[in-house]
Amino acid sequence: MITRQAVFSGSWYPRTASECQHEIKRYVQSSTLSTDGADTYVGGIVPHAGWYFSGSIACDVIRSLSQSVSSPDAVVIFGTHLYPDSPVAIMSEGAWETPLGNILIHESLARELAIRIPSCIHSPENHSPDNTIEVQLPLIKYFWDTVKIVPISVPPESRSIEAGQIVAAAAQEMGLRIVVVGSTDLTHYGSTYGFTPQGRGETALRWVKNVNDRNVIDAMLSMNPQNILQEARENHNACCAGAAAASLSAGMALGSTGSKLVAYTTSHEKSPGESFVGYAGILF
Repeated sequence: MITRQAVFSGSWYPRTASECQHEIKRYVQSSTLSTDGADTYVGGIVPHAGWYFSGSIACDVIRSLSQSVSSPDAVVIFGTHLYPDSPVAIMSEGAWETPLGNILIHESLARELAIRIPSCIHSPENHSPDNTIEVQLPLIKYFWDTVKIVPISVPPESRSIEAGQIVAAAAQEMGLRIVVVGSTDLTHYGSTYGFTPQGRGETALRWVKNVNDRNVIDAMLSMNPQNILQEARENHNACCAGAAAASLSAGMALGSTGSKLVAYTTSHEKSPGESFVGYAGILF
C-alpha cells in the first residue's frame, strides 16, 4: 500500500500519539463552543497554521462535525497552496500517516472524482509537502478513528466551485455519506509577507481584524463561494480561497442552507509582532 508520510509532525503539531491526544483533550476541555446538538452540519472551513496558533479552532470545527455526522463514509478535505492556473489534484489510493495511525483513502470515491472533475491529476504517489491538509488529519483520526478521506488540491479559481459540486453529486449517486472540510488561513499581513497596505502597528491590526478578514468571513457566512474567490483575489485575505469555496460549494449541494462563525483570532494574539496571520473556523 502506498503510504504518504507525515512531514509536519513534531513541528506544526505533536510528534507522538500521546502528545496529540493530550493536546486535543486540552482543546476540548477549554472550548467554549456549544455542543448541544441542536444544529446539524455537513462541512466546515478550518485554519491550517501550526496547532499552537490555530489548532483549537480546527479542533472545534472538526469535533462539531463529528457530533453531527458520527459515522461518515468519508471526509473530503480540500486544501493546498496553488496558483489560479494549477490543476485539481486528488490522492486516489493508499493511506496518509498520522501519529494516531494511518488514515486510508476512500479509493472508490477518489477514483470516481478523478474521472469526473475536469483536468484532474490522479496522483497516488508524487506529492509535495502540504501542511494545509496534513495538520487536520490527527484531528480527523481522533474524532472519527476509522473514517476514510479524500484529499483534494484545488486552485483559487471558479473550477474549485465546480469541483465541490461534483464531489457532492458523486457521493450522493454512490450512496455515500460524506463530510467536507476546506482548509485556509486568512490575511497574511506584514513585511514577512510583503503585504502592508495599512502600514504597521495597531491601525494595521484593527484593519485586518475588522475589515479585511471580516470581508472574506462575511463571504463565507453568506454562502457565496464566488465572493470568497473574489475577495481573496482583490484583497489577499485567504491563502487557499479555492479550498474554502470548494467546501462551501459541496456543502450547499449536500443541503446546507446556513453557516456560523465558530471562532476567529490572529497569530498576533499568541506571538505579537508586525507580521501576523488571521484564522477563522466556520461550520455549515
